[in-house]
Amino acid sequence: MKKKKIAVLFGGQSSEHIVSCMSVANVAEQIDTEHYDLLLIGITEDGHWLKTASISDIRSGAWKESQTEAVLSPDATKQCIIITENGNTYEEKVDAVFPVLHGPFGEDGTVQGLLEMARLPYVGCGVLSSAVSMDKLYTKIIVDDLGIRQADYVPVMSWRMKKDMDGTIAQIEGKFSYPVFIKPSNAGSSRGVSKAENREQLIAGLEEAAKHDRKILVEEMIYGHEIECAVFGGGQKPVQSSGVGEILAAADFYDFEAKYFNEESRTVINPSLPGDAAERVRKAAEAVFNAVDGYGLARVDFFVTDDGEVIFNEINTMPGFTAISMYPMLWEAAGITKKELINRLIELAFER
Repeated sequence: MKKKKIAVLFGGQSSEHIVSCMSVANVAEQIDTEHYDLLLIGITEDGHWLKTASISDIRSGAWKESQTEAVLSPDATKQCIIITENGNTYEEKVDAVFPVLHGPFGEDGTVQGLLEMARLPYVGCGVLSSAVSMDKLYTKIIVDDLGIRQADYVPVMSWRMKKDMDGTIAQIEGKFSYPVFIKPSNAGSSRGVSKAENREQLIAGLEEAAKHDRKILVEEMIYGHEIECAVFGGGQKPVQSSGVGEILAAADFYDFEAKYFNEESRTVINPSLPGDAAERVRKAAEAVFNAVDGYGLARVDFFVTDDGEVIFNEINTMPGFTAISMYPMLWEAAGITKKELINRLIELAFER
């Protein structure tokens, strides 16, 4: 049987570029090469698409020195990658795409739209679910209709903030007492997220978040366990949720450094939670995934208070696959190996 060719995209133009590079090596290593040939394509931070020779080049960063360009054609009659090497240009047909991209310009519906135009099967959520899940403000609007408790919030537009910072601060302080959390609406891996204990820190946090997005959320502080749940399925495959995992951050909260570079941060699979909170997290994760029209995979994050209240935090439609990422660990705890998980995701792409 002829092998199918999978184009694996990684890197990207978002602030999560480095996380994508960490994730993709783990994904590519688990793809079943008896059934699939791989075409590795890295996207630099300034948006240059490059054919990458090997997984070891990804790990070392040498892929950025590649002189071979490889761009996805939007032509639905060709379903190919256009490769330019040593002055020669040719087309290489592909059967599906695995976009291991996190954040804007990858996880937000933009690449998914390109793949839809090209009529190429791809792993993960579609245009709508990717876009609304990437945008925390619109995710909150959708979840409001589900009756699932979530952190109260104030939306802040960066242009309005710059025009009237005093009015913005007054609106926030009129609703919340400190501390509060400040988040860019469209960002992941805790990029641009900060905690403010006072007005000075709030202003600094708003200015930092505005570097990442024009829409910002200021949220009430929730005290509780930071819980994550993995979801798989969609289409004709019934949606399944894993067990739950708890984040034990080595920092004041689970920011970017604590997530990926502080070895003291830990994760606990199937932690002890009050009452039936773990089961309610699983049901809420499936409900949120279905509400955003999810497909393939997502990680849904919650808080669980000491009295067992479940509070939705956010959904990630292309969760990390780094060595410490919760999504693959939760499925491994359920008896599904990384290799089996990755190949099931590719099968789902072809089913769609």
